[in-house]
Amino acid sequence: MLMPLRRPGVFAALPAWSCHVLAGLLIPGAAVLHSLFLLRNCPLDLGADEAHYWDWSRHLDCSYYSKGPLVAYLIRLSCELLGPWAEVHTGSLMPAVRAPAVVCGSLLLASLYVLTIQVFRRETLALAVVAIALTLPILAAGSSLMTIDAPYTCCWGWALVLCHRAIFRGSVWAWSAAGLLVALGILAKYTMGLFVPSVALFLLTSAEHRPLLRRPGFWWFSAVATLGGLPILVWNAQHGWVTFRHVLGLSGVVDEGSRLHWTGPLAYVGAQCVLFLVFWFIAWTAAMWAHRPWAEADPGVRYLWWLSAPMFAWFWAFSLKTGGGELNWPVTAYLSGLVLAAAWLARQLESPSAWYRRWLKVNLGLACGLGVALTLFVHNTTRLQPVLAWLSGPPTPENRFPLRRFDPTCRLRGWRTLAAEVDRLREELAAEGDDPILAGYSWTVPGELGLYCKGHPQAYSFGLIYGDRHSQYDLWHNPIDNPEAFVGRTFIIVGGVHENLRKGFEAIGETHEIIHYEKDQPISSWLVTICRGFKGFPPEVLLQMRERF
Repeated sequence: MLMPLRRPGVFAALPAWSCHVLAGLLIPGAAVLHSLFLLRNCPLDLGADEAHYWDWSRHLDCSYYSKGPLVAYLIRLSCELLGPWAEVHTGSLMPAVRAPAVVCGSLLLASLYVLTIQVFRRETLALAVVAIALTLPILAAGSSLMTIDAPYTCCWGWALVLCHRAIFRGSVWAWSAAGLLVALGILAKYTMGLFVPSVALFLLTSAEHRPLLRRPGFWWFSAVATLGGLPILVWNAQHGWVTFRHVLGLSGVVDEGSRLHWTGPLAYVGAQCVLFLVFWFIAWTAAMWAHRPWAEADPGVRYLWWLSAPMFAWFWAFSLKTGGGELNWPVTAYLSGLVLAAAWLARQLESPSAWYRRWLKVNLGLACGLGVALTLFVHNTTRLQPVLAWLSGPPTPENRFPLRRFDPTCRLRGWRTLAAEVDRLREELAAEGDDPILAGYSWTVPGELGLYCKGHPQAYSFGLIYGDRHSQYDLWHNPIDNPEAFVGRTFIIVGGVHENLRKGFEAIGETHEIIHYEKDQPISSWLVTICRGFKGFPPEVLLQMRERF
């Protein structure tokens, strides 16, 4: 028989007011540290996704090729408010682009604190949840990097709080507010839509709350939530439903030959286990089993379960098609799941077995210590580069960038070096009376060039010519579809010279390699080519472009 979750114990030593004060210090304190990290010689340039979303923010629309518009609007608002100040004091727009992530991360922590108190009425447990969350590298990264996960997890966290209030306290306004948050979350990431059926499953399986399915509150909540999909649907109807084609391809539904990856579910579980440092994934799994709905009497705990397990199961099922998927896909499964895992852990720490308590405390300490160490590491890996260089070995012709094997942040470094070299070429061409246009071999490049090059020029993508997938750049005014506006112009292209590229220019210059070094270690490289006399691409090249979404 399960012990009651609300009894005093290991997390009952502090009075409620002190927990509120400590949480009120921890959450803003973490935000200040993240802000200082971004403002004081941050070693991490914007990632390709972040720069891409920043480029979206310069072309505001009701949706975009692969995502909804919320991330673009948040970046635009932040750049309007903080951009000039950031450029004057840091020389870059980067802090302004990432500022919304800091805000969303703080709001997410606050939602977890409130949710824990709502369900367990234990302020000390809520404080422990916040402290644990601060040791998880994935949540720390979400407060520093401006991806769609920042607003998405924030909306999910507060939707959890408001739906709990609506269900368990009968709050009418909370249904509407929760619906608005789900709608906003859909505008950030489409999987926010899974929140509604997860709530429905809880109500359906909870005898005491099943009558809510016959009342207007839940259905009003669902109707308001669907509003988030309307701008996306309208935009897609105007653009050939490219988002649906992209998502279906990404999920493996339209994979070539409809091939199944039988090891995908195992790879998915293994990746999630590593992502949450093994200990926390085991704690989450144990909590999911211990508080499975058919064995759990507390409806609040069952609520946490139903708002966690379905999301994890959804991507586990799709791993048969994706081969495992991306690490961050089921991230919202661990929000209510973290609260539940912390409560399960609190109960284990009250075990009568002394050796078990000691063993658990040692592993808890190791997991928290490892989490903090990894968080500090990924925020600034330069101090450990000598150790990583020793582990990875010297560069070789077969492995020119060995450090990338051990340092996942390498892909976030060197873009300023590339931009500086491109600016040098721009100045040389300007001295010759030329005004070059910037372009990249993939959708990952134009945003980086636009943000880090002087004057924030609009850069373009020749991705389709190189065999890359479609992207938002193919839907805007571009040299491939609108060649007449670019005829005769000179381009600085980041990327090697593809055979199809030669057919679009009068002359192709020599290709130069730009290598970014840190402490004599090669980190990243790009090929840069000056191409003169753009004449558009012949029909045979355009016909070769793959319909790859």
